[in-house]
Amino acid sequence: MTRSLKKGPYIDEKLLEKVNKAKPGDIIKTWARACVITPEMIGLTFAVHNGKAFITVKASEDMVGHKLGEFSQTTKFVRHGGKMQRGLESGAAVAAAPVAAPAAAPAKNKK
Repeated sequence: MTRSLKKGPYIDEKLLEKVNKAKPGDIIKTWARACVITPEMIGLTFAVHNGKAFITVKASEDMVGHKLGEFSQTTKFVRHGGKMQRGLESGAAVAAAPVAAPAAAPAKNKK
């Protein structure tokens, strides 16, 4: 469910102050993952906390209206399967590897 239009987008007050004071090239450190990216934030770099570390996010025009937390993943994908999955991955790696062209056999002269 989205936020009410009469309320407007959620922007953390402290983060907004940091954005207004920021100089180009500064990295703004924040824990406000629920904060919506506004047009004033375009071009700035944020260090968004994901629960363990800070992930750098550079705000662009395409990100306006989205939340900062959407660009800082909190979980790391671990592949599924055991022996079967490893076999499929190794088979795909072998198939994707370029195959060296066989050397041309010397032509035999028939008399």
